Amino acid sequence: MSYNGIHLENSISIDKIFSIHYFEYMNDFSFEGESHDFWEFIFVDKGEVEVTAGADTLLLKKGDLLFHQPNEFHAVRADGKTAPNLMVASFCCVDEAAMDFFRRRQRFQIDKEGHSLLASIIAEARWCFDCRLDDPYLQNMPLKTPDLFGAPQMIRLNLEHFLIHLIRRADSQTAARKETFPEPLKSTKEKNDMETLRRIIEYLEARLNGHVTIEEICRDNIIGRSQLQKLFKERCGLGIIEYFSHMKINAAKEMIRTGRMNFTQISEHLGYTSIHYFSRQFKKTTGMTPSEYASSIKAMAEGHFEEDR
Repeated sequence: MSYNGIHLENSISIDKIFSIHYFEYMNDFSFEGESHDFWEFIFVDKGEVEVTAGADTLLLKKGDLLFHQPNEFHAVRADGKTAPNLMVASFCCVDEAAMDFFRRRQRFQIDKEGHSLLASIIAEARWCFDCRLDDPYLQNMPLKTPDLFGAPQMIRLNLEHFLIHLIRRADSQTAARKETFPEPLKSTKEKNDMETLRRIIEYLEARLNGHVTIEEICRDNIIGRSQLQKLFKERCGLGIIEYFSHMKINAAKEMIRTGRMNFTQISEHLGYTSIHYFSRQFKKTTGMTPSEYASSIKAMAEGHFEEDR
């Protein structure tokens, strides 16, 4: 008996990656624009930005993604109010005909699966490239040697998966097939875990300007201590108090970029006992003091950002 192998054709093939960035911008950041002969997309992970795409000017909000096709002029600027977090990736596709879908439709609202794929691309890029991902003026991204096994390939696979996901999601015929053959539902336990996690994170967000204890969290959310710790370790990779500390620092970073409060005011607003303790916690989480972070973001905005080697 002989077996005939099946050749699996690629619907979309990414040939080259030119850049993968994740930016934390000031609320007054402005990029005057450029055009190039490859594809690029911008995804708003937080805040709002005004984007120029050819002759059009669009307001992108959290969860929005916009494609720029080759040779299309594009620019971006913050709205002056929020300090946005953006992901930008640029690439070349071997078969340009496969990208016709994105010429016809350039704007998308990203769902949970799409967001997960984008997060995976960023995670692999940190292993793959020997540079910071928040330098908007970097034109070439040097590879690390050695990198994590398979990181370049995982970037390509996740990006191809992401593009296919967008097309499938917008395809009405695929939607009709899903109604005939529904996807298996997540287990009841997994759905309950995710709902519990969402509820507790909202609880923590409402208390960022104060302090919480594990006992308070358990009591107010009707959950056992061991179950709570296990949930956050499995889903977030952190203990719940450490997760809460990271939430505070992320809030502090946004306040610094917005520029409406000084460090002392931010420290007090977030319930830290002193500016010195706030600074220590900030450096422990980010690797920089609040002053160093502010200087880094300011330098990036002024166009003379340099990576510390």
